[in-house]
Amino acid sequence: MSRFFLIALMIMTLGGSANPQSTRFSAGVAQVDITPPPGVELWGYTNRTGPAVSTLDPLYARILVIDDGRTAVAVVTLDLGRTFGKAQIEKVKERVSRDYHVNDVMLIASHTHSGPAIEDGYDGGKLPEWEARALDLISKAIGDARASMAPAKIGVGMGQAIIGHNRRVVQSDGSVKMLWRNSTGQQTGMIDPVVGVIRVDDRQGNPLAILVNYACHPVVFGPDNLRYSADFPGAMAKTVEESFDNRPVTFFIQGAPGDINPLLDKTPLAENADELKIAVGRALGREVARVAKSIRTETPASPEIAFLSEELTFKNRWDVAKLRSQLTTAFGPRLAARYQRYITETIIAPVTTLVINKQIAIVGLPGEPFVGLQLLLKQRSPLATTFMAGYTNGYFGYFPAIRDATSGGYGANTIVTRVEVGAGERMVDRGLIHIYRILGKLKDKPEQPLSSRQ
Repeated sequence: MSRFFLIALMIMTLGGSANPQSTRFSAGVAQVDITPPPGVELWGYTNRTGPAVSTLDPLYARILVIDDGRTAVAVVTLDLGRTFGKAQIEKVKERVSRDYHVNDVMLIASHTHSGPAIEDGYDGGKLPEWEARALDLISKAIGDARASMAPAKIGVGMGQAIIGHNRRVVQSDGSVKMLWRNSTGQQTGMIDPVVGVIRVDDRQGNPLAILVNYACHPVVFGPDNLRYSADFPGAMAKTVEESFDNRPVTFFIQGAPGDINPLLDKTPLAENADELKIAVGRALGREVARVAKSIRTETPASPEIAFLSEELTFKNRWDVAKLRSQLTTAFGPRLAARYQRYITETIIAPVTTLVINKQIAIVGLPGEPFVGLQLLLKQRSPLATTFMAGYTNGYFGYFPAIRDATSGGYGANTIVTRVEVGAGERMVDRGLIHIYRILGKLKDKPEQPLSSRQ
């Protein structure tokens, strides 16, 4: 069974928000530092030697609340390895709905491997102090963004950048060789070089928010880095904001990087990783800034914010008993004990779709989709501006496309891939169905009953 939610159109009032009889497009932004204190275990690498010792650059939650006068949705990007557990996300949604009249929340993590480790649940049911604090700060920041809302304009643009490569190299015999680092820039496999940019301005044309969609693992830093860092997306955001005199907030909407690594993957600290992280971020940031400056924003004539979330049920790809027996060998005893809770027969994963003014679609998947799924979504979408967002409202490991699952390689047929083969394509299908439904092209009942058998 799947659970299907469509936000009911609700008319509401709040200081600074739209008049209840109007349908104007409004926006508000906020940003909050959610960096934990030193001593928290870091996300992403199993071969690290210890927890975080310091902060290289802060980890932010960035909030954009958009409203059409009836429905308000918060888009929240996080400088984290993954989004929070389902229970925590639901509590944030309940709080902002009750206190700030925000109908729903789309949380999207950048997937930096230099952020704190996050789990769906914790022993004893108690959240780590840093996580409880971060959730509180994010909820309050959504309220701040809501309170600051004003009439806004919006526009989109596209650019290109190649800072990454496909780390799964398919050999002539069909086998896969993993190429983690590609400093020479040799051609490997499928990538998506498109840089998608959404620009939101105030009524006077001053930029409020710049949203960037791009697919690449934020792993310029490797396991020897024990400092909190947003990796290259943080440097990208800083570059873009400086080019606009630090007026807008820049959001990184991670795409489908399940098989995409930066060319300068896992650079050792001794090889100037700090500067290379900045260089990679600046390269992407310069293209974002160029595109953003070329965008002509407009006031939507018929604003409409539509949000759909549907939970899909998948089988575990592996024999659960055999999988549990392999955990210690794969991860060691300490991590194996933690991962036991994720070994279930079924996996319930949400697909989340936001459509803005029937022109811009963002389809969120709760894990690490392979880039082929992103290209498939764009190819089949009825909207020219369609983005995929990975690491959205949950985390359930890798989502390889069917062909990738059969050819193999890390994330395609390894222990970190939990969902059954074909789950990625099913998620793309549901996102497309959401878009068509929002556009009014799918109905809940037949157009006309048959008068007689045909």
